[in-house]
Amino acid sequence: MRLYYDKRMKTAVIPQVRVEPELRADLDSVLLPGETLTDFVEASVRRAVEFRRVQTDFAARCDASLAAYERAGISIPSDVVLSKLEAKVAARVKQLRK
Repeated sequence: MRLYYDKRMKTAVIPQVRVEPELRADLDSVLLPGETLTDFVEASVRRAVEFRRVQTDFAARCDASLAAYERAGISIPSDVVLSKLEAKVAARVKQLRK
């Protein structure tokens, strides 16, 4: 993923991180042709930020669901939830095989 910067946009710098020489060598060995260390770090940070956002959102939904259950005492049986999830997976697999 490459971003195109507008002259009006301000940029920020991610602080340098000291790592062991072995980790740096491993990093250099997995860079794609034409990929820079900066490209790799930026893409990695973006993925980590998105993962944390998804994780935080999931935890918030879990907390809300638990609170709703504690208030109402009504829940969906696990076998119903699992069968719905299995149906979703099966439908997606079928879609991808077409």
